[in-house]
Amino acid sequence: MITIALSLVAVVVIYAAAAAFIPRWWANRIGHSVNGQLSTGALLGFCFGVVFTILPLGLLWLTLRRHLSWKLMVMWLLVAAVLAAPNLMTLGVAVGGGSGSHAGQRTMDVLAPMFRGATLIGALLAIAVFVVVVIAYRRKVRRAEAEAQAEAEAEAAAQAGGSAGPPTA
Repeated sequence: MITIALSLVAVVVIYAAAAAFIPRWWANRIGHSVNGQLSTGALLGFCFGVVFTILPLGLLWLTLRRHLSWKLMVMWLLVAAVLAAPNLMTLGVAVGGGSGSHAGQRTMDVLAPMFRGATLIGALLAIAVFVVVVIAYRRKVRRAEAEAQAEAEAEAAAQAGGSAGPPTA
């Protein structure tokens, strides 16, 4: 019981420290990369939004479609979460309510203009493209299955008709 209580306290302390540190750190990293340039903020944000949305979504889709052991599935889900981390940290800065998030917002306003909005646009575009690709893939698979089934039925009908012999009058 004491171990569980200490573990819970440790998780709360780590979360509080991360909530104060990570948004500030991320905003400073992006701010130094963008260096106050509007075009750099827009381009970098758009690229981050697209790449770090479509890669985790694709990995999740491939992972959840296959029959994997639960350990392997958890590993791939953790990899997808790591791939989504840049967008999740940007989201934490953009919508977070803590002092770290507010400091990150101010830093990004000055050092990384347009980054947050461009990241959102890139992420939404990536989601739309991903949905279209998945729908097209599923239609293609269903069409191929229907054609294979129709071919098998036609072959079965031809064999059944051919073995009966010629009709007698």
